[in-house]
Amino acid sequence: MGNQKELRRQKIKKRIRARISGTASVPRLTVFRSNTAIYAQLIDDERGVTLASASSRELSDKRSINVALSKEVGKKLAERAIQQGISQSVFDRNGYLYHGNVKSLAEGAREGGLKF
Repeated sequence: MGNQKELRRQKIKKRIRARISGTASVPRLTVFRSNTAIYAQLIDDERGVTLASASSRELSDKRSINVALSKEVGKKLAERAIQQGISQSVFDRNGYLYHGNVKSLAEGAREGGLKF
């Protein structure tokens, strides 16, 4: 089955996804955090396509993440979104607590020009 932490995150994720979804004009900014990297995507749920993405893997070859690197990922994603004419999104923390790397990524995206 899965460990308790992962099951808890999946339940929270389900509750969040029941309330929010992305469109072409206001996509969903979703975050995935692993032990070694952090990934962010802008998703149009109506068509089921990823509009833009960024990850710590493409910015650094280090096998660990910190809040500074997460902020850079957020800025990179915002830059790519603005190039495509996207200025607004809804934030999907994907069941993770809103602190540390997830919060830093969101702040970086806001600094880069995304509104949510």
